[in-house]
Amino acid sequence: MTSIQPIAGTPDLPRLRAFYETVLGATQTFRVPEDGPEFYVELRIGATTLGLVHEADTTIGAPVRIILSADVDDVDALLPAVEAAGGTVPGQPHDMPWGQRVAHVLDPDGNMLNLTKWL
Repeated sequence: MTSIQPIAGTPDLPRLRAFYETVLGATQTFRVPEDGPEFYVELRIGATTLGLVHEADTTIGAPVRIILSADVDDVDALLPAVEAAGGTVPGQPHDMPWGQRVAHVLDPDGNMLNLTKWL
């Protein structure tokens, strides 16, 4: 069986980890090294994992090349948590013609995260 795991580079791993813990309820399941400053962490979000790797020269807000999408219980209720955790909410959620409510938000590094809920 093949699986795929997204891994995001960041100059501030603790900040980005805290964002995903706050907004999506992520829990850290693995880290390298075990002690000292983190280089890599794996976060469990529902049935999936997201890796975060410390890369000091990561350009924040670089053009979007990949979008993360998370199915959540209440799109609208999470928007204040996004901002409180250092993310950005550039616009209001929309009900899409295919039956999803979607909010396009940015994590603290400017990575796009779609918060979605099937209607």
